[in-house]
Amino acid sequence: MSAILQALKDADLRKKILITLALIVAYRIGAQIPAPGVDYAAIQARLTTLGDEEGNLFSIVNLFSGGALLQLSIFAIGIMPYITASIVVQLLTVVIPKFEELKKEGQSGQAKMTQYTRYLTLALALMQSSGIVALADREQLLGPGFPVLEEGHTIWDLIVIVVTMSSGAMLIMWLGEIITERGVGNGMSLLIFAGIATRIPSDGVNVFAQSGGVVFGVVVAAVILLVIGVVFVEQGQRRIPVQYAKRMVGRRQYGGSSTYLPLKVNQAGVIPVIFASSLMYVPVLITQIVQSGSLGAQSPDNWWQRYVMSWLQAPSSWQYILLYFVLIIFFSYFYVSVQYDPNEQADNMKKYGGFIPGIRPGRPTAQYLAFVMNRLLFVGAIYLGVIAVLPNIALDLGVGGGQGARMTAFGGTAILIMVSVALTTVKQIESQLLQSNYEGLLR
Repeated sequence: MSAILQALKDADLRKKILITLALIVAYRIGAQIPAPGVDYAAIQARLTTLGDEEGNLFSIVNLFSGGALLQLSIFAIGIMPYITASIVVQLLTVVIPKFEELKKEGQSGQAKMTQYTRYLTLALALMQSSGIVALADREQLLGPGFPVLEEGHTIWDLIVIVVTMSSGAMLIMWLGEIITERGVGNGMSLLIFAGIATRIPSDGVNVFAQSGGVVFGVVVAAVILLVIGVVFVEQGQRRIPVQYAKRMVGRRQYGGSSTYLPLKVNQAGVIPVIFASSLMYVPVLITQIVQSGSLGAQSPDNWWQRYVMSWLQAPSSWQYILLYFVLIIFFSYFYVSVQYDPNEQADNMKKYGGFIPGIRPGRPTAQYLAFVMNRLLFVGAIYLGVIAVLPNIALDLGVGGGQGARMTAFGGTAILIMVSVALTTVKQIESQLLQSNYEGLLR
């Protein structure tokens, strides 16, 4: 808090903070504006009585959008298309050599990658908004036979809703980029943070009203312990000592210093959880669209509906929990293997005369870094998986008085994202504040 108070006294930093807050407020206002042709009053009445099983399908995506998805607002799609597009483009750097070359080109290559990400975001936004509108048109979004669109709507009205939601997703992408460029913190992460934070009061009221004060107190105590655990692991790092040899350049001597290489326990962040949630959500959405249409409808007795769909639509089942846990671990290893290259790290250390005491430079250093990273990654992946499936386990045990789908803001994924974003933002404020103080000192 002292760093935040000092930041408000700095004119430049205060301007960045105010820009960030203003754009977040604009995002939250847009999340409450219904798309054209949507029966807003009927949706609000339905959401108050929506059961757990019907809410579980879109619970994660609805959480990331701050409740805008099930309200069919202009920002209903949220930032999920941009996040998915960013992850896909980053993963394609391993598969496509051209993307790998662009990654190494510096700022110009990064601009090209950003352009590809925007194009993919638009395509994903159109696909996702079309699927949501199709479910709404066939009265399958908020439960079978429940209308959410105005009566007498035409195909043109549906196209307008799709275009509006897709445009809203692109506008959110722009807001996030403006926050990152001219504000404080990562724009996309802060928008997710704002969406989750707005759900906390309503979810808390639901738990208290349905389960009583005792259960509410237990939930609050569990959340506090979970926050402490998340902060402990997120701040945890393995510090590998690095020694730089002395070298003479002209008449000057460089090197000879000792430092360390920090490797975080949770190197992947929350990306594996978000990607696994998206992967669990997409098959259910596609299947519902196909089965609710007149073409391609499947019999409810086939193996896909009987096994796969019954598992994916029941977050409290052990099959769903196990699959979700395995996907998080898989994406943790896959994402870190794409983002962190021990060979490149070892080459950079060797280039500048650095070495790890007791380890030879070059290939042995790369093998040692890979060994340490794999051990840390195992702990980090297990940590992410356990945190993410905690609300599912609580739902299976009946914690929350059957309000599992309505207390997603108290779940492990939400707390993990909020704590990570808060820590990162505060660190960035402190670094900018330190930089401004150093600039004043040098003047």
